[in-house]
Amino acid sequence: MSHIMNTYARLPVAFTHGEGSWIFDETGKRHLDALSGIAVSTLGHNHPRLVRAIAQQAACVLHTSNLYRIPLQEELSDRLAELSGMDEVFFCNSGCEANEAAIKLARMFGHSKGVDQPTIIVMENAFHGRTMATLSATGNRKTQAGFEPLVSGFVRVPYRDLAAIRNVAEHNGNVVAVLLEMIQGEGGINIADDAFQRELRAICDERGWLLMCDEVQCGLGRTGRWFGFQHAGVKPDVMTLAKGLGSGVPIGACLTSGRAAGLFGPGNHGSTFGGNPLACAAALETLAVIEDDKLMANAEAVGESIRSGFREALSGVAGVVDVRGRGLMIGIELDRPCAELVRQALEAGILINVTAERVVRLLPPLIFTQEDGQQLVAGLAPLIRRLLEQ
Repeated sequence: MSHIMNTYARLPVAFTHGEGSWIFDETGKRHLDALSGIAVSTLGHNHPRLVRAIAQQAACVLHTSNLYRIPLQEELSDRLAELSGMDEVFFCNSGCEANEAAIKLARMFGHSKGVDQPTIIVMENAFHGRTMATLSATGNRKTQAGFEPLVSGFVRVPYRDLAAIRNVAEHNGNVVAVLLEMIQGEGGINIADDAFQRELRAICDERGWLLMCDEVQCGLGRTGRWFGFQHAGVKPDVMTLAKGLGSGVPIGACLTSGRAAGLFGPGNHGSTFGGNPLACAAALETLAVIEDDKLMANAEAVGESIRSGFREALSGVAGVVDVRGRGLMIGIELDRPCAELVRQALEAGILINVTAERVVRLLPPLIFTQEDGQQLVAGLAPLIRRLLEQ
């Protein structure tokens, strides 16, 4: 009997090793990984360059402390700043920690402007984490239930609703920031279109607010650009990263620019493990492979091929609401709950996820090939059709 706390409804499978887009369970059965650890395994499994970089760093030093200089952390911060146009980077271990830092930054920013009760506009169906502040910012009542009282200082509006944001602006003088995902992952692969992003940037500039982008799931090449906001040609004041940054080695980051830069000083925030040498070595190699192997272009091309494949395979099937996404962040929305597809796909040798009850979420590694995509469509589309025909 395991003593693991019962916080996950785990599937009855355990994996022993992987190779590229495939992962093998304890029986030796191989599975096509179309989830990549929920957008974490950027380079798939057993990537030789990543394995070598981790091993080499492990043989030197795993961890020191942020009480001292960490040259690899400095190199990684410079690289992320170069790719994003941001000015400063704080390293942590996860997406919720990065978002926690962003929330603290917004509050400090508000107090610097004389706002006693700084308020952040957040979105319905958002997911920002499970710490108390990020849970409060999350737009999922089911996730929040049982953890009241929630943290105050948030006002919620419908996703992509500029009129609602302007209405809040007119009636709430305490707003200091807007926090949103450019693509909602847990919320069902909902995309903030480019025009909305540009207009939101303009509203934040007009009001003197911070625009804070949660790129934890959609960042780092997954959409075909380094970051989701780059499709619209805007730049946030705060951006958060994690998941795929270390290709499986835990690392998160909170980046700032413009009016958000320079807010934190020594003692305002910290992290024991954040940005340690091992994590930074993994992240630097991940970024290098994405660039060297042109994985962003691959994500764009393979993602479009997968979406086209599912649209064709499911054409005319009653119950298919939408097939959408950007790059290798794909959602297939049905008109009914479809959680049972996860187990059925597992039995068929495919790893997927269902989110928002009715959306099949696909987050393949960025190394996914056209052949992998064809196998995914060929294996999963019949399962969806069978479910809808019941």
